[in-house]
Amino acid sequence: MKRNLVILGILMFFLSCSEKKNESENKNSSELRTLLNEQLKYSHTEENWYVPTKIAINGLTPEQVNWKDSTENNSIGGIVSHLTFWNDIYLRTLKGEDFSDFDIDNDSTFLIYNQKDWQKVTNKLDSVQMEFQKWAENASEEQLSEEAFDILTMVSHNAYHTGQIIYIRKQNGWWNRK
Repeated sequence: MKRNLVILGILMFFLSCSEKKNESENKNSSELRTLLNEQLKYSHTEENWYVPTKIAINGLTPEQVNWKDSTENNSIGGIVSHLTFWNDIYLRTLKGEDFSDFDIDNDSTFLIYNQKDWQKVTNKLDSVQMEFQKWAENASEEQLSEEAFDILTMVSHNAYHTGQIIYIRKQNGWWNRK
């Protein structure tokens, strides 16, 4: 009888440790999902400590979109084209497309736009960034864990280039926070 109680006590101890581990894993997974969703929103639509892409590109004319200085710097349109291209490629990778044989010159992702095409590319960027958020909301915990680093790298890439857009706008007097 004593032996059975000791074995039962040991089993209960291990089961309670296992439950605490599962609770901790669920909490960590929930925190990761929250972190990724917040960062994706901050780089897309919600202003936090930096301006998101949707606000940074709002209200630009075709002339402003294609303006370039006398250096090798890119235009706002070129930067948005580049962001759209790479966000779309990574999203398609998350959805299972194989890009192992993919070869592109990064410079070719910076394009110039007329008004009609500018609207298309900004809509595409908005759509792709929304799809990223949906993916992160619906991904399994294993997928989140596997892709978290790359998603956060893409968010940083977006924030970096959005900073360039804001700089160009400020440099030319096209940025009005009001």
